[in-house]
Amino acid sequence: MNLSETIISKTQEAIKALFNTEIEHNAVTLQDTRKEFEGQVTVVTFPFIKLSKKSPEETGALIGEYLVNNTEEVIAFNVVKGFLNLSISDAYWINSLSTIFNIKNYGKLAPKNSKVMVEYSSPNTNKPLHLGHVRNNLLGYSVAEILNYAGYEVIKANLVNDRGIHICKSMLAWEKFGNGETPQSSGLKGDHLVGKYYVEFDKAYKKEIEELISQGLTEDQAKKEAPLIKEAQDMLLKWEQKDEHVLGLWKMMNDWVYAGFEVTYKAMGVNFDQYYYESNTYSLGKDIVDEGLSKGVFFKKEDGSVWIDLTEDGLDQKLVLRGDGTSVYITQDVGTAQMKYEQYQMDRSIYVVGNEQEYHFKVLFLILKKLGKPWATGLFHLSYGMVDLPSGKMKSREGTVVDADDLIAEMIQSAKEQSEALGKITDFAEEEKQSLYKLIGMGALKYYLLKVDPKKRLLFDPNESIDLQGHTGPFIQYSYARIQSILRKAALPLNANTNITALNANEKECIMLMLKYPLIIEEAASAYSPALLSNYLYELAKTFNKFYHDDPILKLEDADRLNFRLLICKNISGIISSGMSLLGIEVPERM
Repeated sequence: MNLSETIISKTQEAIKALFNTEIEHNAVTLQDTRKEFEGQVTVVTFPFIKLSKKSPEETGALIGEYLVNNTEEVIAFNVVKGFLNLSISDAYWINSLSTIFNIKNYGKLAPKNSKVMVEYSSPNTNKPLHLGHVRNNLLGYSVAEILNYAGYEVIKANLVNDRGIHICKSMLAWEKFGNGETPQSSGLKGDHLVGKYYVEFDKAYKKEIEELISQGLTEDQAKKEAPLIKEAQDMLLKWEQKDEHVLGLWKMMNDWVYAGFEVTYKAMGVNFDQYYYESNTYSLGKDIVDEGLSKGVFFKKEDGSVWIDLTEDGLDQKLVLRGDGTSVYITQDVGTAQMKYEQYQMDRSIYVVGNEQEYHFKVLFLILKKLGKPWATGLFHLSYGMVDLPSGKMKSREGTVVDADDLIAEMIQSAKEQSEALGKITDFAEEEKQSLYKLIGMGALKYYLLKVDPKKRLLFDPNESIDLQGHTGPFIQYSYARIQSILRKAALPLNANTNITALNANEKECIMLMLKYPLIIEEAASAYSPALLSNYLYELAKTFNKFYHDDPILKLEDADRLNFRLLICKNISGIISSGMSLLGIEVPERM
């Protein structure tokens, strides 16, 4: 039983003994004691006033006296209005540090016998990954890692959007303007080469629109009548008819893109257990539409199109199948959701998709519930905000996209410049330097994108992200490296059975924060929020640095106290390493 459970149980005992009333476990609320008061744990006593028929102060005092007399860990108390602040014995914190030291994979939670799929990335094969994709990938990967550490069986999935008119635009432009250019002949990554022709299509298409408008057509008419868009539509039709030439071109260019994506995924440090491709799933869902028609969930209009009426649910009417029998996105997503469930039988399925798709997922989940799919209650849209740079929003079709590969390269270059300016790595071998630059640059990028609540829109400032003194990944990495330096210099075997009997404030604060790690894992997993873990790790690093600044370690002559403070250092570094790995961030042994 941990400290919280002990105090809750003993408070229940106190209420029974003092006021002859039994209360539920969840009737006891605990908080961290505010810094300005003595104590470490606070019991909120307002709910017990009705039972005691006394003032908040008197009620708190009675419960406090009972806890001091009947709870080994509680040595003193003070009451501030309806808050009972408890002081916990130094012996408890000292024993807790030894326990942390002896637990392998501290913070890892017991298996929950529950399966979760996290679907993220979902790129289009007509262009490279950009800054928005970076947030998506890092968020999805970290959520999956945290859920796994919290005891869930996790499947990381990627649904690749590899078909459609936008893919045909790149293909058509390459055929018209490419002169046989390949990644090998151009020296471009495959996804960059294909993205180049997506931009080329858009430029040529706009010229055709302008020409048609000058001939008297409206803008809407010109967009429909432009020869290029008609050719792209014809190419899509040929693809659906399995035209041999079009399929060959499609496969060749998609393979270029996949090779490029893999390089970027590796640089980001993300991976997947299962890939799905829209080219294999776009026709799924039609059987479910027939099922919905037979159940009366859907209805058919005169033109043969199939719809669902969601107006009573505060939404609108939604098309689920065109009159010509072709699928729309929602049809495909309904079918894909069914296929994924049949394949994995997961308890929860998390879609990591930007907040511009919130309405789509409300409709999707509601349709599946109305179809009577019992697993639909386990579907969740992890909606995240857009990422902006100080210069403004990204626009992919205009060729001004903030490319993921360029961003990664810039972050690594910034890390190199800052490291060289500090002059602390002059004795590093060249290979070690290059590894460190990547580690710091990627740590800065990942931490900055993950420390913000996923729902919030984010302004990414590359310069701020890499500041060694700020609320950044490199600050936490540097704290870890500092601890490794201390442990190397001490070069002592650590003994978990310490002879220490009293703690100072910094030592106690470090141990209290370390004990929160399993709770933070649970909270971050429940909220699908790496931000909770990110901010906890920053607080832990900041607390360590205060301890390091205020209290001597290597200069100590007291061997027991030296061993104890080294134990604190070792355990903090273990938690930092563990927590940062769940964010996808590596930590350096030297920095």
